[in-house]
Amino acid sequence: MTPGTHGTADLVVRPARPDDVAAVHRLVCALAAYEREPDAVVAGPADLAAALFSPDPRVHCHVAEVMGGDGSPVVVGAAIWFVSFSTWRGRHGIWLEDLVVDEAHRGNGVGRRLLAGLAAECTRRGWSRLEWSVLDWNSSAHGFYRSVGACPQQEWTTWRLDGTPLEALGHDG
Repeated sequence: MTPGTHGTADLVVRPARPDDVAAVHRLVCALAAYEREPDAVVAGPADLAAALFSPDPRVHCHVAEVMGGDGSPVVVGAAIWFVSFSTWRGRHGIWLEDLVVDEAHRGNGVGRRLLAGLAAECTRRGWSRLEWSVLDWNSSAHGFYRSVGACPQQEWTTWRLDGTPLEALGHDG
């Protein structure tokens, strides 16, 4: 099948393996370009491999693969996530850092299947929520996430401390 024409019958969602790192890195770079930050990725494949496959990883990844034209599996999507915690619920959850699907495979259920895989992970472990951030201008993502029953948490604003201010505050500690 040509990219973008397959259904989800041949789609497999599974935890990433070390041999998926190059494909995951490619998807991360594609996401950065899509999010108008093509030069923002400083992590290389070795960084991702170290983070995902250390003896006690703090970040995890599920991939979506389809059969390529030559009959071998091709990674076409990835969900990179880590464990979160709700003090109010007293339960863990998943924070979805990045969900990315190759452009040629969007609109074919790949993103939905990746999210479903993470929802199943939460359910299996007894975790209470699956959360993520979406850029304000990404209306297609907003529509997609609403279609699976997610809703924006508009009363919360994400804050970030990094670079020089992070280092300066760290020196006070």
